[in-house]
Amino acid sequence: MSKNDYNIRLEVPADYAEVENLVREAFWNVYRPGCLEHYVLHCLRDDEDFIPQLDFVMEKDGRIIGQVIYMKAWIDADDGRRVPIMTMGPIGILPEYKRRGYGKALLDYSMEKAKGMGAGALCFEGNIGFYGKSGFVYASTKGIRYHGLPEGADASFFLLRELQPGYLDGITGEYSTPKGYFVDESEAELFDKRFPPKEKLKLPGQLA
Repeated sequence: MSKNDYNIRLEVPADYAEVENLVREAFWNVYRPGCLEHYVLHCLRDDEDFIPQLDFVMEKDGRIIGQVIYMKAWIDADDGRRVPIMTMGPIGILPEYKRRGYGKALLDYSMEKAKGMGAGALCFEGNIGFYGKSGFVYASTKGIRYHGLPEGADASFFLLRELQPGYLDGITGEYSTPKGYFVDESEAELFDKRFPPKEKLKLPGQLA
């Protein structure tokens, strides 16, 4: 992979169906039998916290192979402040292009754009093994807690990166996932019928 063999641009409405199918392919049977992420994306585009200036697709050889979106989010600080940050996702790469550097390239590009828009920090749920390569750390090391997680529970899924150095200095508090990420599973099932049939499998390592 090189910077010359892909293009990153803003998503346009004509991309929606292709991108939703990409997300479905990227997440199918990963975290649960089937997936919800393509429906989550479909809904988030109309959410008040959606950031259209950070809605990117990655193209290679005239085909969309990756996507990422960003959402406004907040940290409810222990001193009473509500600190604006961002979150992102879904971020997806077609299965045949995974583990080749495209996901990191898309992530790093989009984070630079978010920083340029003034974003101070990102909170995200993900794997430190991948996202650590792009500067993410465990949010707990910065004094930021995940909403509703009992004290002492495993929070290794909850990651953070400051885009503006020192943005969270002196701040401790709690992050809540934006409400738009929580969708009705029965509605997601109906939405999925728009796509070609795929087998749902219960696999080791799934969360649900």
